[in-house]
Parts: sequence; structure tokens; C-alpha cells
Amino acid sequence: MSEQRWSLAPYFIVDDVVKTAHYYRDQLGFHFERFWNDPPSFCMVKRNGIVIMLAQLDESGVMRPNHVVDPEGGAWDTYIWIDDADALNAEFKARGVKIVRDVCDQPYRCRDFEVEDCNGYRLCFGHAL
Repeated sequence: MSEQRWSLAPYFIVDDVVKTAHYYRDQLGFHFERFWNDPPSFCMVKRNGIVIMLAQLDESGVMRPNHVVDPEGGAWDTYIWIDDADALNAEFKARGVKIVRDVCDQPYRCRDFEVEDCNGYRLCFGHAL
């Protein structure tokens, strides 16, 4: 029996979906095809087969990145497995992305790094060692 391939799409609530989609495009190298609704309140940003859903609610100020409620402040909002953490880290540094933790080897046998987006969401990018 062959293993099925699954994928997922984190769902981030943001105050400004247009600003956030442009940040993901311009800083993190994602792309998007369109915004939904008028005024825009939803967008899916994509890069290398992953999707992150961005949703703007009627009420602002309700974003809650995981690290804000984590007593130790280290929780990610998503972990993204990639091919080369060092190369992506260098790309993001060149684009001026906020690196929260630089690339390093972890005891859980991954080499990864963390960034914080324009809304405070933390994304960890890494590859298995």
C-alpha cells in the first residue's frame, strides 16, 4: 500500500488582508492570484506547493499569534519543511524579513529558523538533518 500525500493550509486572521498578502509576496516570496469579497477579506498566498490562508474579519485587533499566549513565548504558528534552511534564511535576510531566531541545528534533528510576519505570526522553516 502506498502512502497517501496530504497537505495543509494554516489559517491566519489578520487586520488587513491586502497589506498582509503584499507582505507575503514582497518579503517572503509568495504569490497570490486574487482577493475574495468586496472589500477584500480573504486571500491565499502560495509558494512551492504550500498555501497560507489569510482572513480579515469585520472586527480588527483579534489576531492572536501563538507566541503571544505561550507562557514561554516560543510557539510557532506554522512549521514549514523546506529543502535548504540556509539558502532560504539568506534570501529572507536579503529581503529584510524579521528573523526571530537564526538558522541552527535542533535536538529534534532539524535545521531551521524562525521569522515573524507583519502581524506577529511566527513561521519556522526547516529541513530534516
